[in-house]
Amino acid sequence: MADVQPTTYIPEPEFGTSGSTPRKKTISNPYLHRLQRRHFLLFDVLPIVGTAAAFAFLAVHPIGVTELALLFSMWLVTGLGVTVGYHRLFTHRTFKAAPSVAAALTILGSMAGQGGLMSWVALHRRHHECSDREGDPHSPNLAGSGLKGRLRGLAHSHFLWMRRHEYPNIVHYAPDLIKNRALVRVARLYYYWVALGLVLPALIGGLVYQSWTGAVSGFFWGGLVRIFVLEHVIWAINSFLHTFGTHPYESRENSRNGGIFALLTFGESWHNNHHAFPESSSFGLDWYRLDPGYWLIKLLAFCGLAWDLKRPSEERMKATRIPRNGKPAPSTTA
Repeated sequence: MADVQPTTYIPEPEFGTSGSTPRKKTISNPYLHRLQRRHFLLFDVLPIVGTAAAFAFLAVHPIGVTELALLFSMWLVTGLGVTVGYHRLFTHRTFKAAPSVAAALTILGSMAGQGGLMSWVALHRRHHECSDREGDPHSPNLAGSGLKGRLRGLAHSHFLWMRRHEYPNIVHYAPDLIKNRALVRVARLYYYWVALGLVLPALIGGLVYQSWTGAVSGFFWGGLVRIFVLEHVIWAINSFLHTFGTHPYESRENSRNGGIFALLTFGESWHNNHHAFPESSSFGLDWYRLDPGYWLIKLLAFCGLAWDLKRPSEERMKATRIPRNGKPAPSTTA
C-alpha cells in the first residue's frame, strides 16, 4: 500500500481561463439559497416529520421483522455509499476503483439524501481547507465562547448550517470529478436516486405484507426513518467530534476520535485520525480499531475492484502522534 503524503488533492489555481481574473472559491446568491432551503426542507426536515409519522403509524401497522430488516439494510448500504464512495473515494481519493464500483457507490451515496456528489465533495474539501476556521461551513467552534456559544455552535454544525450557506465553487474544488463524464451522468440523477431509496423499501414492504399498509410501513422505516438515523449519525461527526473525544494526532483543527461509535459511523468516528491523515483509506489506522468502511474497501481490493489503497507509514504516524504527556490538543475556540 502506498504511503500517505501530506496532500493528495490541491485545487486548481484560483484564476479563470484568461489567467488574470480570480476564480471565486464560493458562490452566494438568492437562487442558490432557494435551492438550499428546498433541499433542507425535503431531506433534513421531512425525515424528522416522517420519523414521527412512522411511530404514529404503528397504531395501524405494528413494526415487524421486515421493517427492521429494511431499516438496517438500507442504512447499511447507503451509509457505506457515503463513507466509502462520497468521502474516501471521491473526496480524498484514498483508493482507486473500477467504474462500475464508482457508479454503484455514487447511487448508494445519493440515496442517503445528503446532497449531490459534486456538491458534497466540494463542501467537504472546503471543510478540510478551512477546518475550524473562518470559511468552514459547519464548524461548531466559531460561535463564541461559554456555554451559550458552545450550544449555538453545536446546533449550527449539526443541523442549521444547511439552511443557508456559501456554496463552494465545484469548478475550483472538484474539477477532477467534473472531467469524469461517466460519473457526471450518474451523479446528475441525484433526485431520482433519492426517490429510488424511498420507493424500493415501499415496494418490498408492500410485496411482503401484500397490503398498502405494508408499503407505507416500508416507506417509513426503510426510507424516511433510515434517512433520519443516517443523517444524524453523519452530522454528529461535524458537531460532536469537533468538540468532544480524544486527540491522539497532531492536526491544525479540533477534530476528535470517538471510537465507541466506530461501528455506528462505519469508521467515520476516528475523526482525528482522518484529519491527521486525510488521504488514508483506513480511518482506524490499526487493525483492532473497528472501521467497516475500510473493511469494504479491502473486500473490493480482494475482488480486484479497488487498488492503490493509501495508508500512512508507521514512521509518519509515530512522528505525528501526540505523547500522552506532550502538548495539549488544539483549543476549541477560533
